[in-house]
Amino acid sequence: MAAIGRFSKGDEIFYAKVVDGEIFRLIGDVFGSPSYERKPTPRKGVKTLVPIVPSKIIAVGINYLDHAREMGRELPKEPLFWFKATTSLLADGGKIEIPFANHRTDFEAELAIVIGRKIRNVTPTTAARYIFGYTAAQDISDRTIQKAESQWARCKSFDTFTPLGPFVETKIDPNELSIQQFQNGQLRQNSSTKQLIFKPAELVSFISTNLTLLPGDVILTGTPSGVGPIQSGDKLEVRIQGMAPLVNTVR
Repeated sequence: MAAIGRFSKGDEIFYAKVVDGEIFRLIGDVFGSPSYERKPTPRKGVKTLVPIVPSKIIAVGINYLDHAREMGRELPKEPLFWFKATTSLLADGGKIEIPFANHRTDFEAELAIVIGRKIRNVTPTTAARYIFGYTAAQDISDRTIQKAESQWARCKSFDTFTPLGPFVETKIDPNELSIQQFQNGQLRQNSSTKQLIFKPAELVSFISTNLTLLPGDVILTGTPSGVGPIQSGDKLEVRIQGMAPLVNTVR
């Protein structure tokens, strides 16, 4: 497997492997040992969906060295994480909706981990075995609410606040990837996953010591420096090395 997507055609929803823009339907369990149809599915009438259906979305904060310095924060001794509502998910090409026009709302480009097997209490050295793959994400944040409250679930869980996709890359090394955020064609965030304080395997291990992770669960690994405000009409694009770009607009 390499890039895996989730699609719909009419009332049918299906997974498929994506190769050079063509899609080959998956046969079997996406988290098992699936096979694929040999002939590609015609793209006419096919819609790209959020690539996975998680039971939970876990977001990690203050996890890039450059972002911590930008915010004047001490480096965390343990990963800081919270939950985002699954109803905040938004597919590639979807529109991010700002709920309060008088609030500051920011973009945050992120690398997302997709869990492939049920896990509890795994070590960092074995955690990679339980990772299905990686995809691009945005952690859209209402800063006005965030500054007013001591926990961050509400400010980051509005509908459309978690763009994800378009596909899950199942064969990629996450530890040295460039990660960029473009806003209306202008580069706003430009970093590398080398800047991660806690690497993906460390995050999976730490989180699994606190709760059970299920196939399809998503972990947002944090955002680099350069976060900034969005407004209606913006075009946002997350580019992570080796992945298809995640593109969304704002209204």
